[in-house]
Amino acid sequence: MNAKFFLWAAAAGWATAAQPQSYAGLGTEAEGFAIPQPGTQLSFPADHGPHSDFRIEWWYLTANLEGPDGADYGIQWTLFRSALAPGEAIGWQSPQIWMAHAAVTSQDQHLFAERIARGGIGQAGVRAVPFEAWINDWQMRTTGETLENISLSAAGNGFSYDLNLTADGPLVLHGDAGYSVKSASGQASHYYSQPHYQISGTLELPAGPVKVTGHGWLDREWSSQPLAEDQSGWDWFSLSFDSGGKLMGFVLRGESGDFTSGTWISPDGTAEPLAPGAFQAAPLEYSDVEGRKIPTRWQTSLPEKGVSVEVQALNPQSWMGTSFSYWEGPVTVTGSHSGTGYLEMTGYE
Repeated sequence: MNAKFFLWAAAAGWATAAQPQSYAGLGTEAEGFAIPQPGTQLSFPADHGPHSDFRIEWWYLTANLEGPDGADYGIQWTLFRSALAPGEAIGWQSPQIWMAHAAVTSQDQHLFAERIARGGIGQAGVRAVPFEAWINDWQMRTTGETLENISLSAAGNGFSYDLNLTADGPLVLHGDAGYSVKSASGQASHYYSQPHYQISGTLELPAGPVKVTGHGWLDREWSSQPLAEDQSGWDWFSLSFDSGGKLMGFVLRGESGDFTSGTWISPDGTAEPLAPGAFQAAPLEYSDVEGRKIPTRWQTSLPEKGVSVEVQALNPQSWMGTSFSYWEGPVTVTGSHSGTGYLEMTGYE
């Protein structure tokens, strides 16, 4: 789970002029749209594809990479689907709107781009078999029915990348078999990940091409009303430890208090859902970012697994100045566990 829900709700509001252009508002009723239900059994490969009866959805990949000289990089590739109404239709009658973000981050650069398209005319979309997600010439694709081997490409002003991904572990279902609760009042999404990618490829940067290797994390999520009315932003962490374990945790900030949850992933890929409140995160240091105070160093912990770590932004200026802006970038992890990961933060006005 991550702030992409906020982005998609905002995108839907922008497209219809029916909602405020902010990260709040996902607690509103989604009349006519499907609502995630507990006990739903996810089915693959079908659930790799779109769910047009739900209001919002995304295919979201981040990666921590390293160049030949040991320099660290991060990349993001995200395709969002937002529905003006449930269902699908041919051509311009389609109610589906697509938006995509891509970024490359280093210690001293953060380059990003955005694409927006209307569904139904072939400009953007997703199909389950063989899996392909695209918007214009940005692509995430495989030749089979699984997400095991993927090619990924995108380009923007001053950057591009062409990467190959191979998964060496299983899909992870978050929450109760993929039913992920987001508030004390029970709002939820369907949510799974493939957090086990090994990656190789090339970044094209202003200074020239860079061969990179590293690891990646793909998130898949869909819902229609995932937040409580008073929730306005969140902080989402995906951490990969050198010991082989992984931790996904999020803090949803609300007027009535924070709601936290997440998933512990053992080195063998076994996933354990975390009870609300088990994952803890507190800001340690703020940075001035585009006129905002953004927490770019955090203390995070999961006491039941002996995790107590500091999470530090590789580049504190990793601001996504897209239609609906947010902070997202790679992080380093030190403390009881060492490693790398990604951090996404929204709602910092």
